[in-house]
Amino acid sequence: MPASPIAEFLKGTSVFASLPPREVQALAAVAREEPYRARDYVFMEGDPALWFCLVKRGHVRIVRHARTGRDVVFELLGAGEMFGGVAVIERRAYPASAQATEPSVVVKIPQDAIVALAEREPALIREVALVMGRRLRGAHDAVASLATDPVEARLAAALLRLADREGRRGATGIALPFPLTRQSLADMTGTTVETTIRIVSRWLKDGVLEDENGRLVLRDLDALRGLAEGDGA
Repeated sequence: MPASPIAEFLKGTSVFASLPPREVQALAAVAREEPYRARDYVFMEGDPALWFCLVKRGHVRIVRHARTGRDVVFELLGAGEMFGGVAVIERRAYPASAQATEPSVVVKIPQDAIVALAEREPALIREVALVMGRRLRGAHDAVASLATDPVEARLAAALLRLADREGRRGATGIALPFPLTRQSLADMTGTTVETTIRIVSRWLKDGVLEDENGRLVLRDLDALRGLAEGDGA
């Protein structure tokens, strides 16, 4: 029996790559693919965790809405990355909201199917734990940066992280293959959109960055690394 498109997608993700084909096929049979427009929410903080989600196309940000009214962005996730998984396995509410930042497609697997699979295949729990461990280390570094680093250092570090994960090397530098608004960058680094616009505009003028049809290209990696490390911030 040929694999379905959803099964092929699941098998290509780090979380499900090591599972037996029959298990992947079983998940694909109950999974659904849903499109989201930019700014649509996949789920809201506090909702029951009914779906284990993976980005198939586009980008989804994991965000909490602070009492001050500002958003705090924990992650910007691209194709193949999971979200909502721990809450689903633990059968608790989602601890944060998930929002599409551009037209996106999300593959959603029902909670019961994931919980039953985790009982049969402990390797799934291990893979989820590895993913979350990496994200927790990144979150720890981000929180430490918010407390101690100047705004320029935080912005430079955020751009370098995104470039390292998804950047594509071109003739003029490393391009981010997705639009990144100044507001999203501000939310990721704990600053205001006005400050972000001012700094990014200066970097564009100085040739540190380039804007190609709304997508940033990191032209001077050495300069950004120096800023991220506090050299000249």
